[in-house]
Amino acid sequence: SGINLTSQVTGTLPTANGGTGATSFSPGKVLQVVAAEDATERSTSSSSFTDIVSASITPSATSNKVLVIVGVAGIRRDSGNGYITAKVVDGSGFSKSVGHAMLYNGSSGALRIGSANGSFLHTTNTTSQKTYTVQFNSATNAATVLVGDNGSSVSSLTLMEIEG
Repeated sequence: SGINLTSQVTGTLPTANGGTGATSFSPGKVLQVVAAEDATERSTSSSSFTDIVSASITPSATSNKVLVIVGVAGIRRDSGNGYITAKVVDGSGFSKSVGHAMLYNGSSGALRIGSANGSFLHTTNTTSQKTYTVQFNSATNAATVLVGDNGSSVSSLTLMEIEG
């Protein structure tokens, strides 16, 4: 016959199957993850921003935050010395710079610098869907700058809802 654990065992019961035994969790737990990637080569010589990759997430509580992780890959300059700027926007007035790279080398040939990565925690204060978009521009409005060099470099955007 079985053992009545509520009356015949004293002390702390072991946790079965590798569990933690926790009955509640403190803030910081990851509730959901959304990811998007894009390998399209895009170029601009304008200071206006061009979209690279987007992803949407719907927070489950207004107290939760979104951890935004960005990777802009295949950064290249084709001509002219200049700067490339990358930022994340949410379509609701939020904008966060995630990279600013100088593309100078004293010659007019192509210059490849690899990638720019960044992350930040965004307090959304909403349970409505949020769409984040990674964008880039030619900050000097002259040099031709590219992302996704030769269509073989993958830019990424990962969104994690963090319990508040």
